[in-house]
Amino acid sequence: MFQTHCYDAWLGGAARDSQFAMWSHLGGTFPAPLFLFLAGISVALIVDKLLQKGVPARQIGRKIVTRGAQILGLGLLFRLQEYVISWGWAPWSDLFRVDILNTIGVSIMLLGAMCWAVLVQASVAQAAPRGRTSLAQDGSPGKNAHNTQSRGGTTEPLYSRLVGAATVMAITISALTPLLWTAWRPRFLPWQIETYINGVHNLGSPQPWLFPIFPWTGFAFAGLALGVILVSGWAQKMGGSIFLATGICGLGVVYLSKFVDSRAWQVYPVYDYWHTSPNFFAARVGLLLVLVFAGYAWCRWGLGQVGFSPLIQLGHTSLLVYWVHIEFVYGRFHILPPRSQTIMGASKGLLIIFLSMLALSLARTMWKAHSAPFLAWRKLTSSVGWPRTIV
Repeated sequence: MFQTHCYDAWLGGAARDSQFAMWSHLGGTFPAPLFLFLAGISVALIVDKLLQKGVPARQIGRKIVTRGAQILGLGLLFRLQEYVISWGWAPWSDLFRVDILNTIGVSIMLLGAMCWAVLVQASVAQAAPRGRTSLAQDGSPGKNAHNTQSRGGTTEPLYSRLVGAATVMAITISALTPLLWTAWRPRFLPWQIETYINGVHNLGSPQPWLFPIFPWTGFAFAGLALGVILVSGWAQKMGGSIFLATGICGLGVVYLSKFVDSRAWQVYPVYDYWHTSPNFFAARVGLLLVLVFAGYAWCRWGLGQVGFSPLIQLGHTSLLVYWVHIEFVYGRFHILPPRSQTIMGASKGLLIIFLSMLALSLARTMWKAHSAPFLAWRKLTSSVGWPRTIV
């Protein structure tokens, strides 16, 4: 993320047209799908945890949708902040730009709605034959709701429904994208709404540098499908082998997408491989599956087990460092002049941004750790009715 933004903002002259810049831009197509994919996996973990506790389906869906709405609100607030800081030269239309935070929020809301729909329709017999949790058809906990056994128990029918629904949603979103960007554009909608569907903004045609629901939300549904598989009983029994199988499946998906793309079949009136093609979507999903295995191997056998990890630390405060670094790269407080640097100059700026954001992340973590006892005390005094101040 830092690399993509820094080189895009600061490389200038011949460096901007170099092979180095091309590979940097190519690598920049990966962070956004990864963010959305991980958001889907995190939703799967939340659903699994709440199901084990016997939480009703409606409450599960409401919790996930609320979290998505909060992230969407932060995305809108971020756009407002950028507009205020850039007052005088930023167009008002920037307030409605669909950035990655907006899309993550909308995606999580859609994931929550889908999970609620699947769970609320599941019968007691289909939901919990193993006794991990049970849902009645109205979405309330069944008689075995609080019988939370180990992960070896079975909720395979329920989890299979979630995996199937998420997979169908991912495929449907990727399949509809070329049409919604061209022949099926919802032109009857105000552009402020249509831009969430195809990224049209106010420019008359969909823009590939924005993050509309089609195709980007498809990555979140793909992540949800994988996440539910990983927390299922049979996957737990497989242990580390499930990650190897994930990587192998990912390679298979990549090669399948390349094979289909090489055929002369023409389904869509307009075919744009790099922006709307379902084949490119499938290739990126396959690479994400490979990356899941690589991440597991790195943490299980690699340097992820050795000492301090800057990447893990930044991951703990990812929203904060994303919010702040954008202002120092693209915003009014940019640390280097836009499009003016050589590769070496932009690389030095990248190093400064990386170290600064790491220091900010560590400061946030330390502050949170030091403030935890005080916050716990306030919560305790509030719950028992003690005075918060001593006169």
